[in-house]
Amino acid sequence: MVVLVLNERERRKRDPSDDALFYAEPRFVHHLDVAFRQRLTALYRERLPPGAVVLDLMSSWVSHLPEEASYQEVIGHGLNPDELAANRRLDRHWVQNLNLNQRLPLADVSVDAVLIVAGWQYLQQPEQLAVELLRIVRPGGQTIVAFSNRMFAQKAPHIWTEGSDQEHLAYVSRGLQAQGWPSPLLIAETTRAEGPLGWLGGQGDPFFAVVAKKAQP
Repeated sequence: MVVLVLNERERRKRDPSDDALFYAEPRFVHHLDVAFRQRLTALYRERLPPGAVVLDLMSSWVSHLPEEASYQEVIGHGLNPDELAANRRLDRHWVQNLNLNQRLPLADVSVDAVLIVAGWQYLQQPEQLAVELLRIVRPGGQTIVAFSNRMFAQKAPHIWTEGSDQEHLAYVSRGLQAQGWPSPLLIAETTRAEGPLGWLGGQGDPFFAVVAKKAQP
């Protein structure tokens, strides 16, 4: 049973048009700065076991996985086929609009880790997706949701555009816990900007993550 955490207004977006149209053209750019990406890779290095089956959900042309790490399989999902095809870490991938269909074409308890980077903020049906993640992740496996303070505001639901960074953390955590994920680890850190700005104490993109581990039977 799906436990709703959002009301209808919180799900609505400024731009209600089909998300597939917005992502039709590939964007071979980094949406988050070097400092954020390095911290994300470090988190993956710490959390993902060698030989794991990894699902990079809402992915693009990069997956931010440690270069030296070897996994049994890395499965990719996204909205732009060209970006996914260019991602050399993916062993296979598929295209699907999760705001229209949350059912994932993966078997029960078949994945060790699900990664979502700068993607949760665009979900209009996060509750249903959280249920699906619980279905496909193996006991002891995990979901890692990472984000910063950047977004395509016209495509993010009101729950995200009107919330603070701390409220975003609480919202992701609440959405997972409502569907049966145990209380997650919340990470909120500053990063140092690259180059001379960083030497002078300048900050990069803030780093936030919610790490939820599926309970063992």
